Amino acid sequence: MQKYYSNGKLLLTGEYVVLDGALSLAVPTKQGQSLHIEHIDEPKIIWKSLDELGTIWFEDTFLIEQITSGFSNLDNDISERVIQILNAAKTLNPDFLNTNTGFKITTSLTFPKNWGLGTSSTLINNVAQWANVNAFELLNLTFGGSGYDIACAQNNGPITYQLQKERIAIKQVDFNPIFKEHLYFVYLNKKQNSRDGIVTYNANKSNLESVISEINDITTKIISCKTIETFDSLIKQHESFISKIIKQDTVKELLFKDFNGSIKSLGAWGGDFVLVTARENPKNYFKNKGFNTVVDYDDMVFKF
Repeated sequence: MQKYYSNGKLLLTGEYVVLDGALSLAVPTKQGQSLHIEHIDEPKIIWKSLDELGTIWFEDTFLIEQITSGFSNLDNDISERVIQILNAAKTLNPDFLNTNTGFKITTSLTFPKNWGLGTSSTLINNVAQWANVNAFELLNLTFGGSGYDIACAQNNGPITYQLQKERIAIKQVDFNPIFKEHLYFVYLNKKQNSRDGIVTYNANKSNLESVISEINDITTKIISCKTIETFDSLIKQHESFISKIIKQDTVKELLFKDFNGSIKSLGAWGGDFVLVTARENPKNYFKNKGFNTVVDYDDMVFKF
C-alpha cells in the first residue's frame, strides 16, 4: 500500500494580492488529508473519500481507459473533477496510469471539508506525489490559483510565499508569536469559493503597485512582531488596504462591530476562517452570535 499526506493551509497576509506578487505569510495547519493506494487486478479505479469522522462523502468507480483518454460525461461534478485531476497528472507524466491493472483509492480528511482548509490543494499535492509530477503544474492544469496552498501542503511550518517573474519564492520563516495565546481562528459558518473571490478581485483591482508595497511591508513586520498591540495595528492596516481594492466592507464592520479586538479575513472574504485577536477568551462572544467554531492558534497551526 502507498500512502501520501498533505497539510491544510491558511493565508495570514496577502489574500488576493498574492496573485500579483505580494509577499504573503502562510501557515500549514495541523489538519490535512491523506491518500491511500491499493493495487487491484482490474483496470479501474475504485475511489472513496472519507471526512474527518470516517464517513464516506464521495465514492465512484472509473475505468482507467476513461481517465487516460480524458473522456468524461458524468452527472457528478466531483467525479468530473477527479477525472480531470488524474488526466492532468497523466499529461504531465505519460507513464502515470500506464497499466493493465487498477487501484483502490481512499482519501481521508482530518478537518471538516466545509472549513476551507484545503480539501482541493491537499488532494492535488497527494496526487502529484503519487504521479511523480510537479504539484504546482498540476494545480495550474486543474484548479488554478496562486499556489500558496500547495506550498503549505509541502511544508511543516510557517512560510512566506511570493510569485516572482521567473520563479516561486518560498521561504520558511520563524513566525511563532509570543502573544499567540491571544490569537484565535473563527469559522464564519460557510465555505467561500476562492475562485469567485478571485473573479471579483480581478474586476476591481487598480493601483496595485503601491498596495503591494504596503502589504509586503506589513507581512515583514508581522513576522517579526513582538507585541499584540503592534499586531492589532498591522492587521487593521491590512484589512483597510484589501477592503479598498475589492470594494467590500471588512468582516468586523459587517458582523462584529462591537467586538473588543481585531479581526482579519483569511483567503476569500466572506467565508471560511477569520483571525481574531483578544485579550480575554472570546469564545462566548462568538458563540452568542452563532459562530461556534473558535480554534486556539496552537490547536490550528503546524509548527516546526
